[in-house]
Amino acid sequence: PGFYSKHWIYSLVCLAAMTFLLLPGVCVPAEPSAPLSEPTSEDTLLLLWFHKGGEPPDCKQSFGISGCTITGDRRLYSRAHAVLIAHRDVINSDDWSLPQESRPPGQKWIWFNMNHPANSLRLWEYEGLYNLTLTYREDSDIALPVGYVIPNAFLDDFPMASYAYRLDTSSTSSPRPGFVSWVVSHWGENLERVSLYKHLKEYIQIDVFGGVGTPIPPGKENVVELIRQYRFYLAFENSQYTDYITEKLWNAVQGGAIPVVLGPSRKNYERFLPPEAFIHVDDFPTVRDLARYLLVVKDSPSLIELHLSWRRDYSMYRPYKWREFHCTACRVVRERKGRTDVVQHLAAWFYS
Repeated sequence: PGFYSKHWIYSLVCLAAMTFLLLPGVCVPAEPSAPLSEPTSEDTLLLLWFHKGGEPPDCKQSFGISGCTITGDRRLYSRAHAVLIAHRDVINSDDWSLPQESRPPGQKWIWFNMNHPANSLRLWEYEGLYNLTLTYREDSDIALPVGYVIPNAFLDDFPMASYAYRLDTSSTSSPRPGFVSWVVSHWGENLERVSLYKHLKEYIQIDVFGGVGTPIPPGKENVVELIRQYRFYLAFENSQYTDYITEKLWNAVQGGAIPVVLGPSRKNYERFLPPEAFIHVDDFPTVRDLARYLLVVKDSPSLIELHLSWRRDYSMYRPYKWREFHCTACRVVRERKGRTDVVQHLAAWFYS
């Protein structure tokens, strides 16, 4: 089924309503144990094991999620219904180890990771420890993409509608001064995206910004404003893994450019956007053919319309990263009351 199928739209609305794909994933039932008191509308406590300061979010006020309390106070470990553990912090600090106290009966540990597999080391050390997974992958227990689109027909039912970005074609279809842009901070000669860029620039002009090009002020807003000046944006991921689609794509969408994507398969991208909303490098047998197509589209109002017209019917939402992720995790713990699973084969699943 394609992007516009009824099944897909239904799934997207479910996601947009923040039900977030609560799939069993790689979990299997654990041995029964005496549970904590069942969460009520007031008492679900989520402990952020690696809390780096700042006030934890008010889930009700910020995201309409009732009955969740977020804390970074490790002294509340024995009372927490769940502990959220960021994998990056576990492996990057010798001082920040996993909880050493005995786990209270029924307490859930949540494996939180937004890095791709190549940057997710030593997974085999944590087999059998976690009860839920929270990642960007759709088959996680809690799947949280960094962006998605919502059909405008269903926007009234979206809890965060006031924060959604309404897409349109009024400003995107008009002429733009720039042709192709790319913002890149991490340069590696062995990366596929760098090799592709070098080959592509033999045929077309590409304006490069960021750490290895013309500097721009930090911040998402500045990147988006830059992209607004260009017809195309190179949304090149630094690694190609299932569902690993980062802010690079969503900056392009928000900026009204046509994304040229390098990452997972076209089919994977089509789970997040209509098929004509982006140009996949795999659509072309050679880099030269890709360059030729970009040159043709640039001067063709009908082809520009083909790649941009979908925007009239959609809005885009970009979650408030960690704060919203934490509140959503707490909500899932509440919804899974009375159930304790154990994540099996964590490494085999995430590296697949």
